[in-house]
Amino acid sequence: MTEVLIGSILSALSTGVGALPILFLNQELTHRWKDILLALTAGIMTAASTMSLIPESLQSGGFFPLAIGLLLGVVTLTLLEQNIPHIDLEHSKTGIQFDEKALLIVSAITLHNLPEGLSVGVSYASNVENTGNLIALAIGLQNAPEGLLVALFLAQQNINKIKAFLIATLTGSIEIVTSLLGFYLTNFVDSLVSYGLAFAAGAMLFIIYKELIPESHGDGNERFATYSFIFGILFMIFLINIF
Repeated sequence: MTEVLIGSILSALSTGVGALPILFLNQELTHRWKDILLALTAGIMTAASTMSLIPESLQSGGFFPLAIGLLLGVVTLTLLEQNIPHIDLEHSKTGIQFDEKALLIVSAITLHNLPEGLSVGVSYASNVENTGNLIALAIGLQNAPEGLLVALFLAQQNINKIKAFLIATLTGSIEIVTSLLGFYLTNFVDSLVSYGLAFAAGAMLFIIYKELIPESHGDGNERFATYSFIFGILFMIFLINIF
């Protein structure tokens, strides 16, 4: 219990760590660097999904729980996307009223973090050595550039830099709650572990292909984003081998 709580808190707070540079930046981050960060995040999540979550789901339950859980993760993210306001962080225009737009951003990112917290909790519940720590690290690394992008967007909407930092940090806090929820559910019903790991993988793969990769290729930085994506995969493979 202590381990999952610490892991989920550190993973969630990494959003704030990523947002920290907003307090010191005097100019907007370039599109190239935003795309590089998004692609790096996609690479890290791809390796975590395909080399950790999916193999462990297969090992603990077999193909059919994997397929069901993965598809359920994709469907859940699809429904979330269709039923909440979606703001494209990279290509938003400034035609909406300030307060409304800031609220939409915070709501969308907070809901976007729900499956990420679940994946951390489920991974700790799997009882496979170091899986929880590994996925918490992967989600934390993913949260850092996301926190920076959210803080940058809010700062561009004339929100005080300190408030932008605090709001970006709070968007990750929901992961603590959903992490504990995923941990208790899969501990209570042991057969859910395989489904939960696959659900987390499906949710992450949806985010990667539907959001991160297209957004990292939207401003003519495809080559830099591709290199960053590959580096992210290699970095995560390196961490998996260490753990």
